[in-house]
Amino acid sequence: MSTDSQKTPKTPMALEFKSSTFSVPVLVVASDDLAVIEQQLQEKTSLAPEFFKNSPVVLDLQEINKRGYDIDIVALTGTIRKAALLPVGIRGGNTQQNKQALELLIPVYSMHSGSVSVENKKQKTIVVPVIETKTDVAVDIDAYATATTLITQPIRSGQRIYAAGDLVILSQVSAGAEIMAEGNIHVYNTLRGRALAGVRGNSDARIFCFDLQAELISIAGNYKISEDLDESVRNKPVQIYLQDQALIIKDIVLPH
Repeated sequence: MSTDSQKTPKTPMALEFKSSTFSVPVLVVASDDLAVIEQQLQEKTSLAPEFFKNSPVVLDLQEINKRGYDIDIVALTGTIRKAALLPVGIRGGNTQQNKQALELLIPVYSMHSGSVSVENKKQKTIVVPVIETKTDVAVDIDAYATATTLITQPIRSGQRIYAAGDLVILSQVSAGAEIMAEGNIHVYNTLRGRALAGVRGNSDARIFCFDLQAELISIAGNYKISEDLDESVRNKPVQIYLQDQALIIKDIVLPH
């Protein structure tokens, strides 16, 4: 039989590299005191444990190296993991720190970065660093001021946003995204994903949205998941507030 007639079957494609966007918080380390770092991490993550649980973080060592401190990367990553955070990269490290990170199979990123501009109510621009990699890894917006943070672009699945004051979003929040604010949250579009307002215990905080389809809503630690939402409040403009430790969801009547 001719060998030409015996075709070798093609191996099916088992994997493929694709470019994608996902959110990775950057943790700026400014002290070499591991006990203080552990204490402050616990304080921070305890405000919203489900938000921070198993969250990936990139360690920024630029500040600690500017101050001339020396820190052991093995011990530091161990401390961070105790807070249920998962170090997935470092930047701004020296030669020894980078070597230790690579020995732990933690990637080393360049400090060269792009930026995302986010406007707030006072017409001031907050520049948020973005790690420049082939996967377009973006960081959370960590509020540098207590003023209102205004975001005009969509919040995609996997992104996590944190604002120290009020948070205003003019585009949709996708399923799988998480948004947090110490004050109120305003979403002038569809709210999917998870929305947590008053995360530092502000029981007067509220959530406003034009189209409620959220996976979870929370005010000052009091929350409801999607399964708890009555059909009468879904897919419509609502405001959400706390009354007698219970979440109240009330229709918003929009002008025609």
